[in-house]
Amino acid sequence: MMLRMRMTSINTKLLKTLIIVDIIVILISVIFFDIKTLYNTQIAFISATLVIIASMISYRRMVNTAVEHNVIMMDDSKDVIDKLEDPYDLYSEEIVEEEEEKDLAETVKEEKKRLKGNKRTFSQTIKDSKAAFSFYRLGAYAILVLGFLYLNRHGLLHVPSYILALSIPPMVIVATLMMNKENHSQD
Repeated sequence: MMLRMRMTSINTKLLKTLIIVDIIVILISVIFFDIKTLYNTQIAFISATLVIIASMISYRRMVNTAVEHNVIMMDDSKDVIDKLEDPYDLYSEEIVEEEEEKDLAETVKEEKKRLKGNKRTFSQTIKDSKAAFSFYRLGAYAILVLGFLYLNRHGLLHVPSYILALSIPPMVIVATLMMNKENHSQD
């Protein structure tokens, strides 16, 4: 229950922060620039915000489903540095030295069998990609693309203001989450 309350407060804080930043972007666009810049910043800001929110919702659903079904998503037996430095586990300390040398062709066949055993089925891939292909995310990306095409078709596209406004929501969300994390770690 406490986690759910905390998540709701984080979501509310994110929404309030995004609205405040959007109002500031609107004021700056109206005061210092023309209506073309306002259109660009608003379409980019709103579509980027929708993409991020949709991604967060779909990721949360994926994690909650995995937790409900006790699915382990990642093998934590190796730390991140080991995974980067030795992705194929070539320098593992757990390797038992075999006394008899195997033929090279036999070793290659064994490795091929082991790699074939690690392949995922189509249904496993679909289950794991539900978050990537969720309706929310696809709709948000469609709004992003349609907004860009609308601006471009009507000759209103101003690329610098569009790109700047696209980059603001991710920065705001990351900064808000980092400040929230710091506030909770001090408690």
